[in-house]
Amino acid sequence: REMIRVYARTLPEERRRLLERFRYVHAARKVVGVGSVGTRAWIVLLLGQDNDDPLFLQAKEAQPSVLEPHLGKSQFATHGQRVVEGQRLMQSASDILLGWFNTEGLDGVKRDFYVRQLWDAKGSALLDVIEPSAFEFYARLCGWTLAKAHARSGDPLAIASYLGTSSVFEQALAAFGETYADQNERDYQALKDAVDSGRVTAEAGL
Repeated sequence: REMIRVYARTLPEERRRLLERFRYVHAARKVVGVGSVGTRAWIVLLLGQDNDDPLFLQAKEAQPSVLEPHLGKSQFATHGQRVVEGQRLMQSASDILLGWFNTEGLDGVKRDFYVRQLWDAKGSALLDVIEPSAFEFYARLCGWTLAKAHARSGDPLAIASYLGTSSVFEQALAAFGETYADQNERDYQALKDAVDSGRVTAEAGL
């Protein structure tokens, strides 16, 4: 409950009032995806007027940026705030309950978290069956979205000037993508070989 109060103070006033309509009920540890392995995540259940008025929040651990060893620490007090401020800057419309808090775990270690609503509404293309023309459109849409996010967080004129009008940047991205895909295949084969030899235990078909 104390963490909820700390988190609430990072929200704008009108959204804090909205959160105050809900009360804390329970929290549970969440199994993270591949991209978040090694980090802690929690699902928090709050209720409004009754059991038919739930609000689910997700608290995810925010670790130091991979750029920090090279560029130094960020201007923000916590990694949770850094993540939130970055999302608010890059996204056209961020989660209205996006916030952060810092807390000490049962192991005595202080950790930073950022909080958002728990949504099960991600959309994506079915890449295994997508037609080439649709795949090209999908790739362009993803590229446009990523470019817009960077333009919001940086100087769009400077970025455009750096990229220029040639296809050098596009070719570099394509080469990187192919190299990354090749590395994934090598990693998978190395894991498969380790499983086949008995060095690693894995369960298939899950």
